[in-house]
Amino acid sequence: MRVDSRSNYTSNREWFHSVLRGKDVVLCHTSALEALGQFPGYVNESQIDVYTRGRESYENVNQYVIDSFDGLEIVNIGELRCTSLNQTVNDMLRDYDVIDEQSLVQALADYYYSNGGSFDGLRIAPRYAERFEAIKDWATEFYAYG
Repeated sequence: MRVDSRSNYTSNREWFHSVLRGKDVVLCHTSALEALGQFPGYVNESQIDVYTRGRESYENVNQYVIDSFDGLEIVNIGELRCTSLNQTVNDMLRDYDVIDEQSLVQALADYYYSNGGSFDGLRIAPRYAERFEAIKDWATEFYAYG
């Protein structure tokens, strides 16, 4: 089954609420950044990233099956559940080879500039520190040439 694309809704959150209502999922990766307001998304976007405890048959929902949501930092936005910003950034650093790099770098840039030119407050797990160090300069320079 294919879920509606973002173009049929006025906001990312409205889209997520409509498509995921009643589903046992947690938004993650780029979709979590969108729900948290850290990334604006893409025009005509059709992919949604979720953690789930059981796979369903959707063409355009990237499902990351996990045993339990217990170890996740989860934020509730209305009826939506999504990973916290810290959880999302660490998860994307962990899954770097399969994530949308643009969304992560732009979200880090927005965080950096909205926090007075600092990444203070982000809790990067030590095992992902090297990856974070490798991309944080991209984030600090993201808006420098636009």
